[in-house]
Amino acid sequence: MKTTVSIGLGILLLTQLAFALPERAVELPGISGISGVSGIAGISGVSRAPRAPDASGRTVRLGPDDDLQEALNRAVSGDVIELQAGAVFYGPFVLRPHPGSGWVTIISRSDAQHPLPPAGTRVTPADVSAMASLVATTGSVISTAAAASRYHFIGVEVRPGQRDSILDQVLGGLGTLTTLVDLGAGNNSADNMPHHIVFERSYLHGDPVLGTRRGIAMNGAHLAVIDSHLADFKSMEDSQAVGGWEGSGPFLLHNNYLEAAGENVMFGGADPSIKERIPADITVTGNHFAKPLSWRRADPTHDGSNWTVKNLLELKSARRVLIDGNLFEHHWPQAQNGFAILFTVRNQDGDAPWSQVEDVTFSNNIVRRVAAGINILGYDDNHKSRRTQHVHIRNNLFHDIGGDWGSGVLLQLLNSPAHIQFTHNTSLQSNALLRMDGDPIPAVDFRWNIFMDNSVGISGTNTAPGQHSIDTYLGTPVTIAGNVLIGSGDHDYPSGITRVDAINSMPFTDPARADFRLQAESASVIADFAEVPGVDFTALCSALSTTERPVYC
Repeated sequence: MKTTVSIGLGILLLTQLAFALPERAVELPGISGISGVSGIAGISGVSRAPRAPDASGRTVRLGPDDDLQEALNRAVSGDVIELQAGAVFYGPFVLRPHPGSGWVTIISRSDAQHPLPPAGTRVTPADVSAMASLVATTGSVISTAAAASRYHFIGVEVRPGQRDSILDQVLGGLGTLTTLVDLGAGNNSADNMPHHIVFERSYLHGDPVLGTRRGIAMNGAHLAVIDSHLADFKSMEDSQAVGGWEGSGPFLLHNNYLEAAGENVMFGGADPSIKERIPADITVTGNHFAKPLSWRRADPTHDGSNWTVKNLLELKSARRVLIDGNLFEHHWPQAQNGFAILFTVRNQDGDAPWSQVEDVTFSNNIVRRVAAGINILGYDDNHKSRRTQHVHIRNNLFHDIGGDWGSGVLLQLLNSPAHIQFTHNTSLQSNALLRMDGDPIPAVDFRWNIFMDNSVGISGTNTAPGQHSIDTYLGTPVTIAGNVLIGSGDHDYPSGITRVDAINSMPFTDPARADFRLQAESASVIADFAEVPGVDFTALCSALSTTERPVYC
């Protein structure tokens, strides 16, 4: 192996991302520029601080003819492995435990002509010239041995390698890997889990023609993906940019572009081998979730593909989750009915009756150009599970929900979830604002929202829209106050819902440009309200990534 080694980290500067959670704390190297959050989904805050280099660390420089696996095997705490930008390193690569408690950093060594964007900046495919490439044609490109920990990847491209012939592609599973980065393969105990592994400012993508099923399998503890671009994860089976079912958490997804056909991000979806294991302490902030319109059969740009398209984000087993300041867009019915966001508990294969979705905050997000909004399932209707409960949906903007995209239902509650709060949201949807089925739903709080009526409003299976559906499906206690319903329907609603005849009677700033801020004229509409209904756009704009902020922010 040809290497150049220098003692000390020199001018390399690393930062540390630390987020505190109940009864645990995590310290990760990472980024600058994350604003704090508090009091949401059990997460007490997000902060950052410099991490001093390990004085004993070395810098190991590798070129295209060098052996990255050997360098990983030799690495000790504090080492930095610099990879020449533009070089291709052929795996698969295995991360193993290394001596000491410090970090090993793997970073691309770019030059002034092709610099890696600074920390805190989301990369795009155009930045690939500043990156070294890690590739493999079998297994995973990167996987972990038991208890591997404290690896920080910065500015790397991870992709499937190209097979030499069509025959090789067919015999090798169509030339694609199932999972590019497998963090936690074969974990069967808490002691074996990988932990403290970060991907920052990196570009992970599947084969553009053949697809790849999964970008990162997050089955460990203290795992993060930051400022990165994950795309082209697609398959005739379920596919995800990020998926986890076996790990304990915490997990952080911050300021990434996340693209997949099946579920862009999913937690749960397979029964963990560890009893009572539920992925927990999940923070999803400032990301862009989308599917390319070229995958949509009805779109003029459709490329002829027939990938399995399901939803943008799904929680099947998860607790203490914060989903804040994200943009969700471009979703349509194909393999499923078109809901973009699913909080649907599943004991997937019947061996995990402890499966549960609970303590979820969905706040300060924009959901647009999708078939339907959010679907919440109380109990798994296939296998025994615990109940979905304590879901707070707050200060989100929903627009272009339905129409040409699909059914247009904003919120669906099935099989009796509990403690559902839906507050300070603004929704322009083409169908029901709330659709219900199953046993009564206890402890529902609907306050300070603005919705379209579309003649169906609040409805349930075999019940008339309005008060009849509320009485049938919403159990006690139920709070309905300060809501505005836009539309001229004649259904009976309680006093907590105020009608406005038409959208042009609601003083939005510029609805044609999706600017739904309320102007001063709204005072007459909400004169008796204790709070201003709809989205607080100051809070929404502050939470969104600068890349996704609307022009009015």
